[in-house]
Amino acid sequence: MRRRTRTRTRKVIKGKMMLKKRARRRASPRAFRKKRFLTKTVRIFSRSYQSGKAAGKEDAALYSIDQDPFQKKALNRFWMKRIPSLNITRKPWQHYADAAKGYVHGFQKAKGRHPHDWLLVPTNKSIAAIVTVKNEEDTIGAILHQLNRLPLDEVYVVVNGSTDRSFEITRNLSHAVVISYPQAVGHDVGRAIGANMAQSDILLFLDGDIPIQAESLIPFIYGIEKGLDIALNDVTPFLSSFARLDSVTYMKQFLNVALHRPDLAANSMTAVPHALSRKTVETIGAHPLIVPPKAQVLASINRLNIGIGGSINVIRRNKLREGNVGMKNKMADLIIGDHIEAIKLASERSGERLDFVDTQRKRAFAGG
Repeated sequence: MRRRTRTRTRKVIKGKMMLKKRARRRASPRAFRKKRFLTKTVRIFSRSYQSGKAAGKEDAALYSIDQDPFQKKALNRFWMKRIPSLNITRKPWQHYADAAKGYVHGFQKAKGRHPHDWLLVPTNKSIAAIVTVKNEEDTIGAILHQLNRLPLDEVYVVVNGSTDRSFEITRNLSHAVVISYPQAVGHDVGRAIGANMAQSDILLFLDGDIPIQAESLIPFIYGIEKGLDIALNDVTPFLSSFARLDSVTYMKQFLNVALHRPDLAANSMTAVPHALSRKTVETIGAHPLIVPPKAQVLASINRLNIGIGGSINVIRRNKLREGNVGMKNKMADLIIGDHIEAIKLASERSGERLDFVDTQRKRAFAGG
Protein backbone atom coordinates (compact mmCIF):
# COMPACT_ATOMS: atom_id res chain seq x y z
CA MET A 1 0.00 0.00 0.00
CA ARG A 2 2.81 2.40 0.87
CA ARG A 3 4.59 1.70 -2.41
CA ARG A 4 1.44 2.50 -4.40
CA THR A 5 0.95 5.72 -2.46
CA ARG A 6 4.55 6.79 -3.03
CA THR A 7 4.35 5.96 -6.75
CA ARG A 8 1.10 7.90 -7.11
CA THR A 9 2.62 10.87 -5.23
CA ARG A 10 5.69 10.88 -7.49
CA LYS A 11 3.50 10.86 -10.59
CA VAL A 12 1.44 13.78 -9.29
CA ILE A 13 4.59 15.80 -8.49
CA LYS A 14 6.10 14.98 -11.87
CA GLY A 15 2.86 15.95 -13.60
CA LYS A 16 2.75 19.29 -11.79
CA MET A 17 6.36 20.00 -12.75
CA MET A 18 5.60 19.28 -16.40
CA LEU A 19 2.61 21.61 -16.31
CA LYS A 20 4.77 24.37 -14.83
CA LYS A 21 7.37 23.90 -17.58
CA ARG A 22 4.71 24.07 -20.28
CA ALA A 23 3.26 27.19 -18.68
CA ARG A 24 6.70 28.84 -18.74
CA ARG A 25 7.16 27.93 -22.37
CA ARG A 26 3.76 29.36 -23.30
CA ALA A 27 4.47 32.50 -21.33
CA SER A 28 7.74 33.14 -23.17
CA PRO A 29 7.93 30.84 -26.23
CA ARG A 30 10.46 32.99 -28.09
CA ALA A 31 12.91 33.11 -25.19
CA PHE A 32 12.57 29.36 -24.61
CA ARG A 33 13.21 28.51 -28.25
CA LYS A 34 16.23 30.80 -28.37
CA LYS A 35 17.71 29.37 -25.19
CA ARG A 36 17.16 25.81 -26.32
CA PHE A 37 18.72 26.47 -29.73
CA LEU A 38 21.76 28.31 -28.43
CA THR A 39 22.57 25.62 -25.88
CA LYS A 40 25.53 23.68 -27.28
CA THR A 41 27.24 20.65 -25.87
CA VAL A 42 31.03 20.59 -25.97
CA ARG A 43 32.15 17.00 -25.54
CA ILE A 44 35.29 17.82 -23.57
CA PHE A 45 35.93 14.18 -22.68
CA SER A 46 35.86 12.94 -26.27
CA ARG A 47 39.15 11.79 -27.77
CA SER A 48 38.77 14.22 -30.69
CA TYR A 49 38.33 17.19 -28.36
CA GLN A 50 41.36 16.26 -26.29
CA SER A 51 43.50 15.75 -29.41
CA GLY A 52 42.45 19.15 -30.75
CA LYS A 53 43.08 20.80 -27.38
CA ALA A 54 46.60 19.34 -27.17
CA ALA A 55 47.35 20.55 -30.69
CA GLY A 56 46.04 24.00 -29.83
CA LYS A 57 48.31 24.23 -26.79
CA GLU A 58 51.34 23.24 -28.86
CA ASP A 59 50.58 25.80 -31.55
CA ALA A 60 50.03 28.54 -28.97
CA ALA A 61 53.72 28.25 -28.11
CA LEU A 62 54.66 28.65 -31.78
CA TYR A 63 52.24 31.20 -33.18
CA SER A 64 50.46 34.42 -32.29
CA ILE A 65 47.27 35.92 -33.68
CA ASP A 66 47.36 39.12 -31.62
CA GLN A 67 48.50 41.37 -34.46
CA ASP A 68 46.15 39.93 -37.04
CA PRO A 69 43.04 42.04 -37.71
CA PHE A 70 41.04 38.87 -38.46
CA GLN A 71 42.04 36.52 -35.65
CA LYS A 72 39.58 33.75 -36.50
CA LYS A 73 40.99 33.50 -40.01
CA ALA A 74 44.56 33.54 -38.74
CA LEU A 75 43.86 30.76 -36.27
CA ASN A 76 42.12 28.80 -39.02
CA ARG A 77 45.34 28.82 -41.06
CA PHE A 78 47.22 27.17 -38.19
CA TRP A 79 44.34 24.73 -37.73
CA MET A 80 44.57 23.67 -41.38
CA LYS A 81 48.15 22.58 -40.81
CA ARG A 82 46.97 20.33 -37.99
CA ILE A 83 44.01 18.66 -39.73
CA PRO A 84 45.97 15.99 -41.70
CA SER A 85 47.48 14.53 -38.53
CA LEU A 86 44.09 14.31 -36.78
CA ASN A 87 42.25 12.41 -39.57
CA ILE A 88 38.86 13.93 -38.78
CA THR A 89 37.50 15.33 -42.08
CA ARG A 90 34.95 12.58 -42.59
CA LYS A 91 31.64 11.37 -41.21
CA PRO A 92 30.53 11.52 -38.47
CA TRP A 93 31.26 15.24 -38.45
CA GLN A 94 30.85 15.45 -34.69
CA HIS A 95 34.47 14.28 -34.39
CA TYR A 96 35.60 17.21 -36.52
CA ALA A 97 33.54 19.71 -34.51
CA ASP A 98 34.90 18.36 -31.23
CA ALA A 99 38.51 18.59 -32.42
CA ALA A 100 38.05 22.10 -33.84
CA LYS A 101 36.51 23.35 -30.58
CA GLY A 102 39.26 21.67 -28.59
CA TYR A 103 41.91 23.37 -30.73
CA VAL A 104 40.41 26.83 -30.13
CA HIS A 105 40.07 26.21 -26.39
CA GLY A 106 43.61 24.82 -26.10
CA PHE A 107 45.13 27.71 -28.04
CA GLN A 108 43.24 30.43 -26.15
CA LYS A 109 43.76 28.89 -22.72
CA ALA A 110 47.49 28.59 -23.37
CA LYS A 111 47.51 32.30 -24.22
CA GLY A 112 45.70 33.08 -20.97
CA ARG A 113 42.53 34.19 -22.73
CA HIS A 114 38.92 33.15 -22.38
CA PRO A 115 38.16 30.51 -25.03
CA HIS A 116 35.87 31.81 -27.75
CA ASP A 117 32.98 29.83 -29.18
CA TRP A 118 34.65 29.83 -32.58
CA LEU A 119 34.29 26.91 -34.97
CA LEU A 120 37.17 26.58 -37.41
CA VAL A 121 36.56 25.27 -40.95
CA PRO A 122 38.44 22.65 -43.01
CA THR A 123 39.53 25.02 -45.78
CA ASN A 124 41.83 27.95 -46.48
CA LYS A 125 39.48 29.21 -49.18
CA SER A 126 37.52 32.39 -48.64
CA ILE A 127 33.87 31.93 -47.67
CA ALA A 128 30.81 34.14 -48.10
CA ALA A 129 27.45 33.53 -46.42
CA ILE A 130 24.33 34.87 -48.10
CA VAL A 131 21.13 35.06 -46.05
CA THR A 132 17.72 36.15 -47.36
CA VAL A 133 15.36 37.67 -44.80
CA LYS A 134 11.71 38.68 -44.77
CA ASN A 135 10.14 39.38 -41.37
CA GLU A 136 12.50 37.05 -39.47
CA GLU A 137 13.09 39.00 -36.26
CA ASP A 138 12.48 35.84 -34.22
CA THR A 139 15.22 33.82 -35.95
CA ILE A 140 17.74 36.12 -37.61
CA GLY A 141 19.58 36.70 -34.32
CA ALA A 142 20.22 32.99 -33.86
CA ILE A 143 21.37 32.65 -37.47
CA LEU A 144 23.83 35.52 -37.18
CA HIS A 145 25.13 34.12 -33.87
CA GLN A 146 26.05 30.87 -35.61
CA LEU A 147 27.61 32.62 -38.62
CA ASN A 148 29.67 34.80 -36.29
CA ARG A 149 31.30 31.65 -34.92
CA LEU A 150 32.79 30.82 -38.33
CA PRO A 151 35.84 32.47 -39.97
CA LEU A 152 33.78 33.92 -42.82
CA ASP A 153 35.24 36.53 -45.16
CA GLU A 154 31.91 38.00 -46.23
CA VAL A 155 28.33 37.98 -44.96
CA TYR A 156 25.47 39.41 -47.00
CA VAL A 157 21.96 39.71 -45.58
CA VAL A 158 19.28 40.60 -48.12
CA VAL A 159 16.34 42.06 -46.17
CA ASN A 160 13.31 42.41 -48.41
CA GLY A 161 9.69 43.31 -47.76
CA SER A 162 10.23 43.29 -43.98
CA THR A 163 7.90 45.23 -41.70
CA ASP A 164 9.44 44.02 -38.43
CA ARG A 165 12.85 44.62 -36.78
CA SER A 166 14.85 42.26 -39.02
CA PHE A 167 16.98 45.10 -40.44
CA GLU A 168 17.81 46.63 -37.04
CA ILE A 169 18.65 43.26 -35.47
CA THR A 170 20.97 42.39 -38.35
CA ARG A 171 22.82 45.70 -38.12
CA ASN A 172 23.23 45.38 -34.34
CA LEU A 173 24.37 41.76 -34.19
CA SER A 174 26.67 41.44 -37.18
CA HIS A 175 29.19 43.19 -39.39
CA ALA A 176 27.29 41.86 -42.40
CA VAL A 177 26.63 43.90 -45.49
CA VAL A 178 22.87 44.49 -45.33
CA ILE A 179 21.01 45.03 -48.60
CA SER A 180 17.52 46.29 -47.87
CA TYR A 181 14.52 46.46 -50.20
CA PRO A 182 11.18 47.88 -49.03
CA GLN A 183 9.34 45.50 -51.32
CA ALA A 184 9.50 41.69 -51.29
CA VAL A 185 11.83 40.44 -54.03
CA GLY A 186 11.78 36.74 -53.17
CA HIS A 187 14.36 34.46 -51.59
CA ASP A 188 15.79 33.30 -54.92
CA VAL A 189 16.27 36.85 -56.20
CA GLY A 190 17.93 37.69 -52.88
CA ARG A 191 20.39 34.84 -53.36
CA ALA A 192 21.22 36.03 -56.86
CA ILE A 193 21.83 39.55 -55.51
CA GLY A 194 24.15 38.23 -52.81
CA ALA A 195 26.00 35.97 -55.24
CA ASN A 196 26.53 38.89 -57.59
CA MET A 197 28.18 40.89 -54.80
CA ALA A 198 30.24 38.14 -53.16
CA GLN A 199 33.88 37.69 -54.16
CA SER A 200 34.75 34.60 -52.10
CA ASP A 201 35.75 31.13 -53.30
CA ILE A 202 32.83 29.44 -51.51
CA LEU A 203 29.29 30.80 -51.37
CA LEU A 204 27.05 29.46 -48.61
CA PHE A 205 23.30 30.11 -48.92
CA LEU A 206 20.82 30.18 -46.03
CA ASP A 207 17.28 31.39 -45.37
CA GLY A 208 16.50 33.73 -42.51
CA ASP A 209 13.70 31.57 -41.11
CA ILE A 210 15.71 28.42 -40.35
CA PRO A 211 18.47 28.68 -37.68
CA ILE A 212 21.17 26.10 -38.35
CA GLN A 213 24.06 25.25 -36.05
CA ALA A 214 27.47 26.20 -37.41
CA GLU A 215 28.53 22.58 -36.91
CA SER A 216 25.94 21.45 -39.49
CA LEU A 217 27.32 23.84 -42.13
CA ILE A 218 30.81 22.31 -42.09
CA PRO A 219 30.00 19.45 -44.56
CA PHE A 220 28.80 21.93 -47.20
CA ILE A 221 32.00 23.96 -46.92
CA TYR A 222 34.12 20.81 -47.00
CA GLY A 223 32.21 19.54 -50.04
CA ILE A 224 33.37 22.54 -52.07
CA GLU A 225 36.87 22.24 -50.59
CA LYS A 226 37.08 18.65 -51.89
CA GLY A 227 36.01 19.48 -55.43
CA LEU A 228 32.25 19.86 -55.59
CA ASP A 229 30.96 22.88 -57.48
CA ILE A 230 27.48 22.58 -55.96
CA ALA A 231 27.03 20.99 -52.53
CA LEU A 232 23.33 20.21 -52.03
CA ASN A 233 21.37 19.51 -48.87
CA ASP A 234 20.37 15.83 -48.76
CA VAL A 235 16.72 15.84 -47.63
CA THR A 236 16.10 12.26 -48.81
CA PRO A 237 16.23 10.73 -45.29
CA PHE A 238 13.41 13.04 -44.19
CA LEU A 239 10.95 12.27 -47.02
CA SER A 240 7.99 9.90 -46.92
CA SER A 241 7.66 6.83 -49.11
CA PHE A 242 7.41 7.47 -52.86
CA ALA A 243 3.64 6.95 -52.89
CA ARG A 244 3.15 9.66 -50.27
CA LEU A 245 5.40 12.34 -51.78
CA ASP A 246 3.94 15.68 -52.82
CA SER A 247 3.96 17.09 -56.35
CA VAL A 248 6.93 19.38 -55.64
CA THR A 249 9.13 16.44 -54.63
CA TYR A 250 8.03 14.47 -57.70
CA MET A 251 9.11 17.37 -59.91
CA LYS A 252 12.50 17.65 -58.22
CA GLN A 253 13.09 13.93 -58.62
CA PHE A 254 11.94 13.93 -62.25
CA LEU A 255 14.31 16.75 -63.15
CA ASN A 256 17.28 14.88 -61.70
CA VAL A 257 16.33 11.76 -63.66
CA ALA A 258 16.00 13.88 -66.81
CA LEU A 259 19.52 15.18 -66.20
CA HIS A 260 20.78 11.59 -65.80
CA ARG A 261 21.42 12.16 -62.10
CA PRO A 262 18.97 9.79 -60.37
CA ASP A 263 21.52 9.51 -57.57
CA LEU A 264 20.53 13.02 -56.46
CA ALA A 265 16.96 11.81 -55.84
CA ALA A 266 14.81 14.85 -54.89
CA ASN A 267 17.71 17.04 -53.82
CA SER A 268 17.72 20.43 -55.44
CA MET A 269 19.16 23.94 -55.35
CA THR A 270 15.68 24.99 -54.25
CA ALA A 271 16.49 23.74 -50.75
CA VAL A 272 18.87 25.46 -48.36
CA PRO A 273 21.46 25.34 -47.09
CA HIS A 274 23.63 24.69 -50.09
CA ALA A 275 27.03 25.91 -51.23
CA LEU A 276 28.49 26.94 -54.58
CA SER A 277 32.06 27.26 -55.80
CA ARG A 278 33.40 30.43 -57.39
CA LYS A 279 33.71 28.38 -60.60
CA THR A 280 29.93 27.82 -60.61
CA VAL A 281 29.13 31.53 -60.45
CA GLU A 282 31.72 32.33 -63.11
CA THR A 283 30.41 29.56 -65.40
CA ILE A 284 26.63 30.04 -65.23
CA GLY A 285 26.48 33.56 -63.78
CA ALA A 286 24.58 34.83 -60.75
CA HIS A 287 21.37 35.72 -62.62
CA PRO A 288 20.21 32.09 -63.22
CA LEU A 289 20.04 31.63 -59.43
CA ILE A 290 16.74 33.51 -59.63
CA VAL A 291 15.25 30.16 -60.75
CA PRO A 292 17.28 27.50 -58.87
CA PRO A 293 16.24 24.46 -60.96
CA LYS A 294 17.31 26.29 -64.15
CA ALA A 295 20.65 27.05 -62.50
CA GLN A 296 20.97 23.35 -61.71
CA VAL A 297 20.27 22.47 -65.34
CA LEU A 298 22.89 24.94 -66.56
CA ALA A 299 25.40 23.53 -64.08
CA SER A 300 24.71 20.01 -65.32
CA ILE A 301 24.99 21.02 -68.99
CA ASN A 302 28.32 22.69 -68.24
CA ARG A 303 29.49 19.51 -66.50
CA LEU A 304 29.99 21.11 -63.13
CA ASN A 305 30.41 18.72 -60.24
CA ILE A 306 27.09 18.48 -58.38
CA GLY A 307 26.86 16.38 -55.23
CA ILE A 308 25.72 16.12 -51.64
CA GLY A 309 27.17 18.34 -48.95
CA GLY A 310 25.34 17.84 -45.67
CA SER A 311 21.95 16.57 -44.60
CA ILE A 312 19.69 18.89 -42.59
CA ASN A 313 15.98 18.46 -42.04
CA VAL A 314 14.67 21.79 -43.30
CA ILE A 315 11.30 20.25 -44.19
CA ARG A 316 10.17 19.96 -40.59
CA ARG A 317 11.71 23.27 -39.57
CA ASN A 318 10.49 25.33 -42.52
CA LYS A 319 8.44 28.29 -41.34
CA LEU A 320 4.74 27.93 -42.11
CA ARG A 321 3.34 30.91 -43.98
CA GLU A 322 0.02 31.70 -45.53
CA GLY A 323 1.30 30.87 -49.00
CA ASN A 324 2.99 27.53 -48.34
CA VAL A 325 0.44 25.41 -46.47
CA GLY A 326 -2.12 22.99 -47.83
CA MET A 327 -2.07 20.49 -50.68
CA LYS A 328 -2.09 23.23 -53.33
CA ASN A 329 -0.50 26.54 -52.43
CA LYS A 330 1.31 29.45 -54.06
CA MET A 331 4.77 28.27 -53.05
CA ALA A 332 4.18 24.78 -54.47
CA ASP A 333 2.91 26.31 -57.72
CA LEU A 334 6.00 28.53 -57.87
CA ILE A 335 8.44 25.65 -57.42
CA ILE A 336 6.59 23.42 -59.90
CA GLY A 337 6.63 26.28 -62.42
CA ASP A 338 10.37 26.68 -61.82
CA HIS A 339 10.91 23.03 -62.67
CA ILE A 340 8.81 23.31 -65.82
CA GLU A 341 11.08 26.17 -66.90
CA ALA A 342 14.09 24.02 -66.09
CA ILE A 343 12.80 21.04 -68.07
CA LYS A 344 12.08 23.33 -71.03
CA LEU A 345 15.65 24.65 -70.87
CA ALA A 346 17.04 21.12 -70.71
CA SER A 347 14.96 20.06 -73.73
CA GLU A 348 16.18 23.07 -75.73
CA ARG A 349 19.77 22.06 -75.05
CA SER A 350 19.46 18.27 -75.27
CA GLY A 351 16.47 17.68 -77.54
CA GLU A 352 12.77 17.30 -76.84
CA ARG A 353 13.29 13.83 -75.37
CA LEU A 354 16.18 14.95 -73.12
CA ASP A 355 18.58 12.36 -74.59
CA PHE A 356 16.08 9.53 -73.94
CA VAL A 357 16.23 7.93 -77.38
CA ASP A 358 13.31 6.32 -79.22
CA THR A 359 14.67 3.35 -81.18
CA GLN A 360 11.48 1.27 -81.55
CA ARG A 361 8.91 3.43 -83.34
CA LYS A 362 9.11 3.82 -87.12
CA ARG A 363 7.15 7.04 -87.09
CA ALA A 364 7.40 7.73 -90.80
CA PHE A 365 5.20 4.73 -91.61
CA ALA A 366 2.27 6.35 -89.81
CA GLY A 367 2.35 9.39 -92.03
CA GLY A 368 1.51 12.90 -90.86
